[in-house]
Amino acid sequence: MMKREKHTSWSRLDNAAKIFPSTVEKSDTRVFRFSCELNDEIDPELLQKAAERAVESYPNFNMVMKKGFFWYYLENCDLKPVVTEENTPVCAAIYEEDVRSLLYRITYHRSRINLEVFHVLADGTGALMLLKTIVYRYIIYRYAELFEDELPVLDNDASFSQKNADSFSKYYDKSIKKPKAKMVKAFRLRSERLENNRLSAIEGFASVQSVIAAAHKYNTTLTVFLTAVYIKALSMEMSVQSVKKPVVINIPVNLRQYFPSETAKNFFGMISVKYSFTKRDGTLEDIISCVNEMFKEQLTKDKLAMRMNSLAALEHNPFVRIAPLPLKNKVLRIARHISVRSETSVISNVGRIKMPKQFDGLIKSFSVFVSTGNIQLNICSYNDVLQMGITSSYASTDVQRNFFRALTSQGIDVTIRSNDSYAERPVQEVSEECSSAENAE
Repeated sequence: MMKREKHTSWSRLDNAAKIFPSTVEKSDTRVFRFSCELNDEIDPELLQKAAERAVESYPNFNMVMKKGFFWYYLENCDLKPVVTEENTPVCAAIYEEDVRSLLYRITYHRSRINLEVFHVLADGTGALMLLKTIVYRYIIYRYAELFEDELPVLDNDASFSQKNADSFSKYYDKSIKKPKAKMVKAFRLRSERLENNRLSAIEGFASVQSVIAAAHKYNTTLTVFLTAVYIKALSMEMSVQSVKKPVVINIPVNLRQYFPSETAKNFFGMISVKYSFTKRDGTLEDIISCVNEMFKEQLTKDKLAMRMNSLAALEHNPFVRIAPLPLKNKVLRIARHISVRSETSVISNVGRIKMPKQFDGLIKSFSVFVSTGNIQLNICSYNDVLQMGITSSYASTDVQRNFFRALTSQGIDVTIRSNDSYAERPVQEVSEECSSAENAE
């Protein structure tokens, strides 16, 4: 199964990917997970067949990572994905130095299919392309009798070269420079961490329409509304001293929406939302107003181009290019540790996930989780099911409880599930359970 190819080819890491190998930590594996939950339990043999067929369409996933003198790089391989029953924690480490292995894993648990990816290979959009193809193949095999007359069409017909394109390089323009900005020291949670670098993963499910209805009461969008609620939830854990620091939320942006690209590699930018509770009144209405203003200001092609070029400039810096890899690793780790001081948390909204209408009734929901050494909110939706997954390296679940209780106070019904329990429960029951566990400790 692990024969070497007679001819190997290699490719550079894209500009975003260059940062990830150097900044992997036990507390942040740089792995993210997409899951699709069906209504029936998974057939492992059919999932294996579907996985093997699906990855044939994504050559950029059939890679192993190696170390060069100046940079890490990816090399084609003939390794095949091996589907296994889920037996590792959420977003467990994938990359092992000097080990020739694939940089993604496919697992299942009961009725759920999981795809976990090392961020070097792809961003959320790219990984989602692969998961959707795996799920599509699996459903076609599993329920073949439903599609004898006509096969459903999956909305993904990009060519190999389009999927494998480095869009950062394509759109890099050295004449576009990002203005220097003063680094802000943000509010950071201070709490006991989980043992053995474990990651807590708690997800809430709600009706998309109910959340949109709540957002419309404040004349705003779903994303702005959830961002404001999350800022409010974080602020409830501020001490008298820490309230002087602003809450700063970093939000990845899919650049494909602004720069034409069908790449399955990394192609994302970042915007930041900052809210000061000493300079503003702290009400949800005011937080929404502030977030809305910052979204409008930063979500423009010109502003995103500035940030994209500042990231791409790393590769084009002559001093960085000639520095040996061990030195690059040290510098990037230091830069990462400095940069996180200006970040309270991250919100990653993948958005609406679409599958063929013929699959309605077969698919229950999609989920997304991202590794973090801090705390992060991850959002996606399928049909009318909104998933809000919070990953955290902290033992306390106060922020999660604040967030989901705030949603229920807005009249939104939320069902909670944690990585310690597959059973779904009402938000109040889980909140009380978390409180009891923390008091017992």
